[in-house]
Amino acid sequence: MDRRHEHAERTCLLIRHTLQIRDTNSRLDVCFEGSNLCVTSKRGPTNYTAMLPAMLTTVLFAISAVSASRMAKILGGIEANFWRITLATCLLGLWAHSFGKGFSGNAFSFFLLSGCVGFGIGDLALYQALPKLGSRLTILLVHCFAAISGGVVEWAWLGTKLSSLQMLWSATILIGVSLALAPSKHLGLSRGDLITGVLYGIVGGFGQGFGAVLSRKAYQLTELSGESIDGMSAAYQRIIAGWLVAGISFIVLKQRRRWTQVKETSGDQTARSLSEASKWNRAWYWVVINAIAGPTLGVSCFQWALAGTPTAIVLPIVATTPLVVIPFARLVEGEQPTTRSVIGGMIAVAGAIALAIVR
Repeated sequence: MDRRHEHAERTCLLIRHTLQIRDTNSRLDVCFEGSNLCVTSKRGPTNYTAMLPAMLTTVLFAISAVSASRMAKILGGIEANFWRITLATCLLGLWAHSFGKGFSGNAFSFFLLSGCVGFGIGDLALYQALPKLGSRLTILLVHCFAAISGGVVEWAWLGTKLSSLQMLWSATILIGVSLALAPSKHLGLSRGDLITGVLYGIVGGFGQGFGAVLSRKAYQLTELSGESIDGMSAAYQRIIAGWLVAGISFIVLKQRRRWTQVKETSGDQTARSLSEASKWNRAWYWVVINAIAGPTLGVSCFQWALAGTPTAIVLPIVATTPLVVIPFARLVEGEQPTTRSVIGGMIAVAGAIALAIVR
């Protein structure tokens, strides 16, 4: 009898998991009562609740973007990225090993791979595209391609389908972002820079999109195993791979600097040491703000969003981050928004509101 009951529970879990990944907007609870199979329909959380973590991610990423711009100007991109990820890894690790899951869970390998693809390949390609295409075109290309590629991969691999209205409003968000961020004049790029920049942007977008889908797969494996994992523990398991990639880049950068400083005099070395101290006096608080808002809380909310919402819905919302940056950039840097960016932002926000309403 116990063996039959155990087999029934295992079958129940498999059927429930299969039905849940086929229909993301309503759930069917399947259970066994004796020898009878019981199927009941249960509505999932409202779209408002499901969209909350994606919207929080957008706001936190916007704060992270403004602080990243300031600290990168002081420390340089590679060094700033390494220290922000290092601090975030320590904060997330403190939580994960004290209150969360640490390195445990059947989906750890998928979360680690997600971080390698998203933090590693995605971010490296993004930073290669930036000097070739400029910030506006790069962010536009990466975010839009991430949303599209992530949705297609999740549909092909995991079988997640969206309604026609969900696809319509997701597209509306991307159109608004495109209108707001598209360069207003010809960039004068060479053919070589344009081709390589676009290729890097596509790779960066695919890395971010596929990384998100890998997280979705990790959550499915977690649910199938009867386990659970909080957003901060999932973010920690992802960021480990990102920290390793950032660390390798930082070591290479430091080694190259040593090679160029071999012939420095003692006076040059003293001046350089004073310069380093001065940089950190101006940059440390931006590093702290960025680490907390971006890879710590921002990525945790991003993982929280992916736990219950398809990639093709989460990523268009996160793609509005550059628009949310506008008021923060005006407050911190005095940057004035253009009329077109405001109109594009309004279209994107309208699409996000509609996406939160439709089912």
